[in-house]
Amino acid sequence: MAKVKPRVKVPKTASVNEVVTIKTLISHPMESGQRKDSKTGEAIPRKIINKFAASFNGEPVFMANMEPSVSANPYIEFQMRVPETGVVRFEWTDDDGSVYDLEKTITAA
Repeated sequence: MAKVKPRVKVPKTASVNEVVTIKTLISHPMESGQRKDSKTGEAIPRKIINKFAASFNGEPVFMANMEPSVSANPYIEFQMRVPETGVVRFEWTDDDGSVYDLEKTITAA
């Protein structure tokens, strides 16, 4: 199985109360659950990123639920207001319960 690799683009600094754009991408081999294994004929279990959440200093700023038709490497872009210096935490949840996370700091100037 391919390695899951989350990537994010977050500004290092922002003015207090500035609205910034956050870009995320996670490399993940999605499986819809519709295909069959060519050797055994059994259905390949569904394996998708089904939930994405972002928080700033522990407070939720963006959430999304994803369905099987999402692309193999989901790209999500959103905007958030930066009230103070803090940590943005990103979490992607897989069908099997695996959670992939990443944190980035934004310094308010």
